[in-house]
Amino acid sequence: MAQAPAPPPVAAHSYKSDLGFSYDLPSDWEVVDTQANLAQVKQQAAQNATSEDEKKGLDCVQLGLTARHGTSVIVDVALPFDCFGKQVTDKDLPGFGEGASQGVKQGFDIGDPTYGWYALGSHNLWIERVIGTPKGQAGASYTVEIACAVLKKAAVCWMAMASDDATLKTFEHGMVSLDGEAPVALVPATAFDKKPS
Repeated sequence: MAQAPAPPPVAAHSYKSDLGFSYDLPSDWEVVDTQANLAQVKQQAAQNATSEDEKKGLDCVQLGLTARHGTSVIVDVALPFDCFGKQVTDKDLPGFGEGASQGVKQGFDIGDPTYGWYALGSHNLWIERVIGTPKGQAGASYTVEIACAVLKKAAVCWMAMASDDATLKTFEHGMVSLDGEAPVALVPATAFDKKPS
């Protein structure tokens, strides 16, 4: 008896940045153009900036992929070093990640975060996971997860605001390529085994 052929893989949205990374999502995600809102977000964040480096970083930050699936959102933000004027290092990742997540914290009441540190190929990644509730929506709960890496040309963070476990798995299993290395899942199962020091 012949086995039925495996179903064809679901075509993916593949986002490729000239800053040295790519990230894939399933085709049932809606890619959204948010460039019009970026200036407003930057302006709001600049009001909370506490240093000149933070203000310069806000001027340089680039919003890449933004995708929606139901009420869940996945986005990436990058800080190009040629604009920022200096290289960010692995030790700067926690601060960069916290800065990238500030917009989320303005719209969510959040709990106590969990942090991790892991490697993909030759790159170290810092990760944060926290449960959050949109302000004014007591019944809705989201897992907010952000993973950040330093590449040759930029620091980059991928962020998910996941309304369910399936969406969080989609985010974590999204294939990423960093500085031309072989694609791997963005977040391995062991991501929270090692804590940042």
